[in-house]
Amino acid sequence: MGTIRLVRTMLLVLGCIVPVTAVAQSTPVPTPTEEERKAAFPPDLQGHAVHDTGLHYFVLLDQLESQVSGDGVGAIWDAKAWVGGDLNRIWIRSEGDYLDGLDMEAHLLLGRNISRWWTLVGGVRQDMKPAPARTWAAIGIQGLAPQWFDIEATVYLGESARTAVRVEAEYDLLLTEQVILQPLLEVNVAGKGDAERSIGAGLSTVELGVRVRYEIKREVAPYAGLVWHRKLFGTGDQARAHGEGVGGWRLVTGLRLWF
Repeated sequence: MGTIRLVRTMLLVLGCIVPVTAVAQSTPVPTPTEEERKAAFPPDLQGHAVHDTGLHYFVLLDQLESQVSGDGVGAIWDAKAWVGGDLNRIWIRSEGDYLDGLDMEAHLLLGRNISRWWTLVGGVRQDMKPAPARTWAAIGIQGLAPQWFDIEATVYLGESARTAVRVEAEYDLLLTEQVILQPLLEVNVAGKGDAERSIGAGLSTVELGVRVRYEIKREVAPYAGLVWHRKLFGTGDQARAHGEGVGGWRLVTGLRLWF
């Protein structure tokens, strides 16, 4: 009797399960509607979009300093900024000094990242002081060389078949997490002399320096250092002819800022 009841119970259970299973297998999954697709994948995520088209900017006041030498006290600045995306950016450079008079120039460049570490730039350089003003077409490359040297190399083409080359290299050596030693080298070469601006053909100026900065925070760092600057060959001769110094050692103190 117990066996019969067990069999009946099993049949009842199977009778309940089999139809449901059959129905489940025979009913197709409905196709998602357009509204359901939009709810699951919002417009800002369509196609697995990445954030590489945003507009960003960066401003670096690398040097804002006073310089003391045997010829007196002067001041210099060196700043750069960019605005754009991951690949294409607009670059602005501005630098100058007030040592033997005001010397000031600015660059407006378009930059294209050509690799992980290097950017190709091209645009215009304007020399504003000393007079007369000069305008140059500029093309160059900038980025990080092996061993983390920061390099800027630019070629300039000016009116009256003038040419010039500038190469800058600097390196950040971390002494501690907040104290950084920064050697720097800058070389300027003129393809043609410019008597009106007291520039001779060939290697015209060299600057070699070292600065030690203390980062109060990454964006704010006072520093001090020692710089050797020299006007060479024809440029040095023209400076002497005008009663100007040709360079020497300078003690520098300043502030580095970025945001």
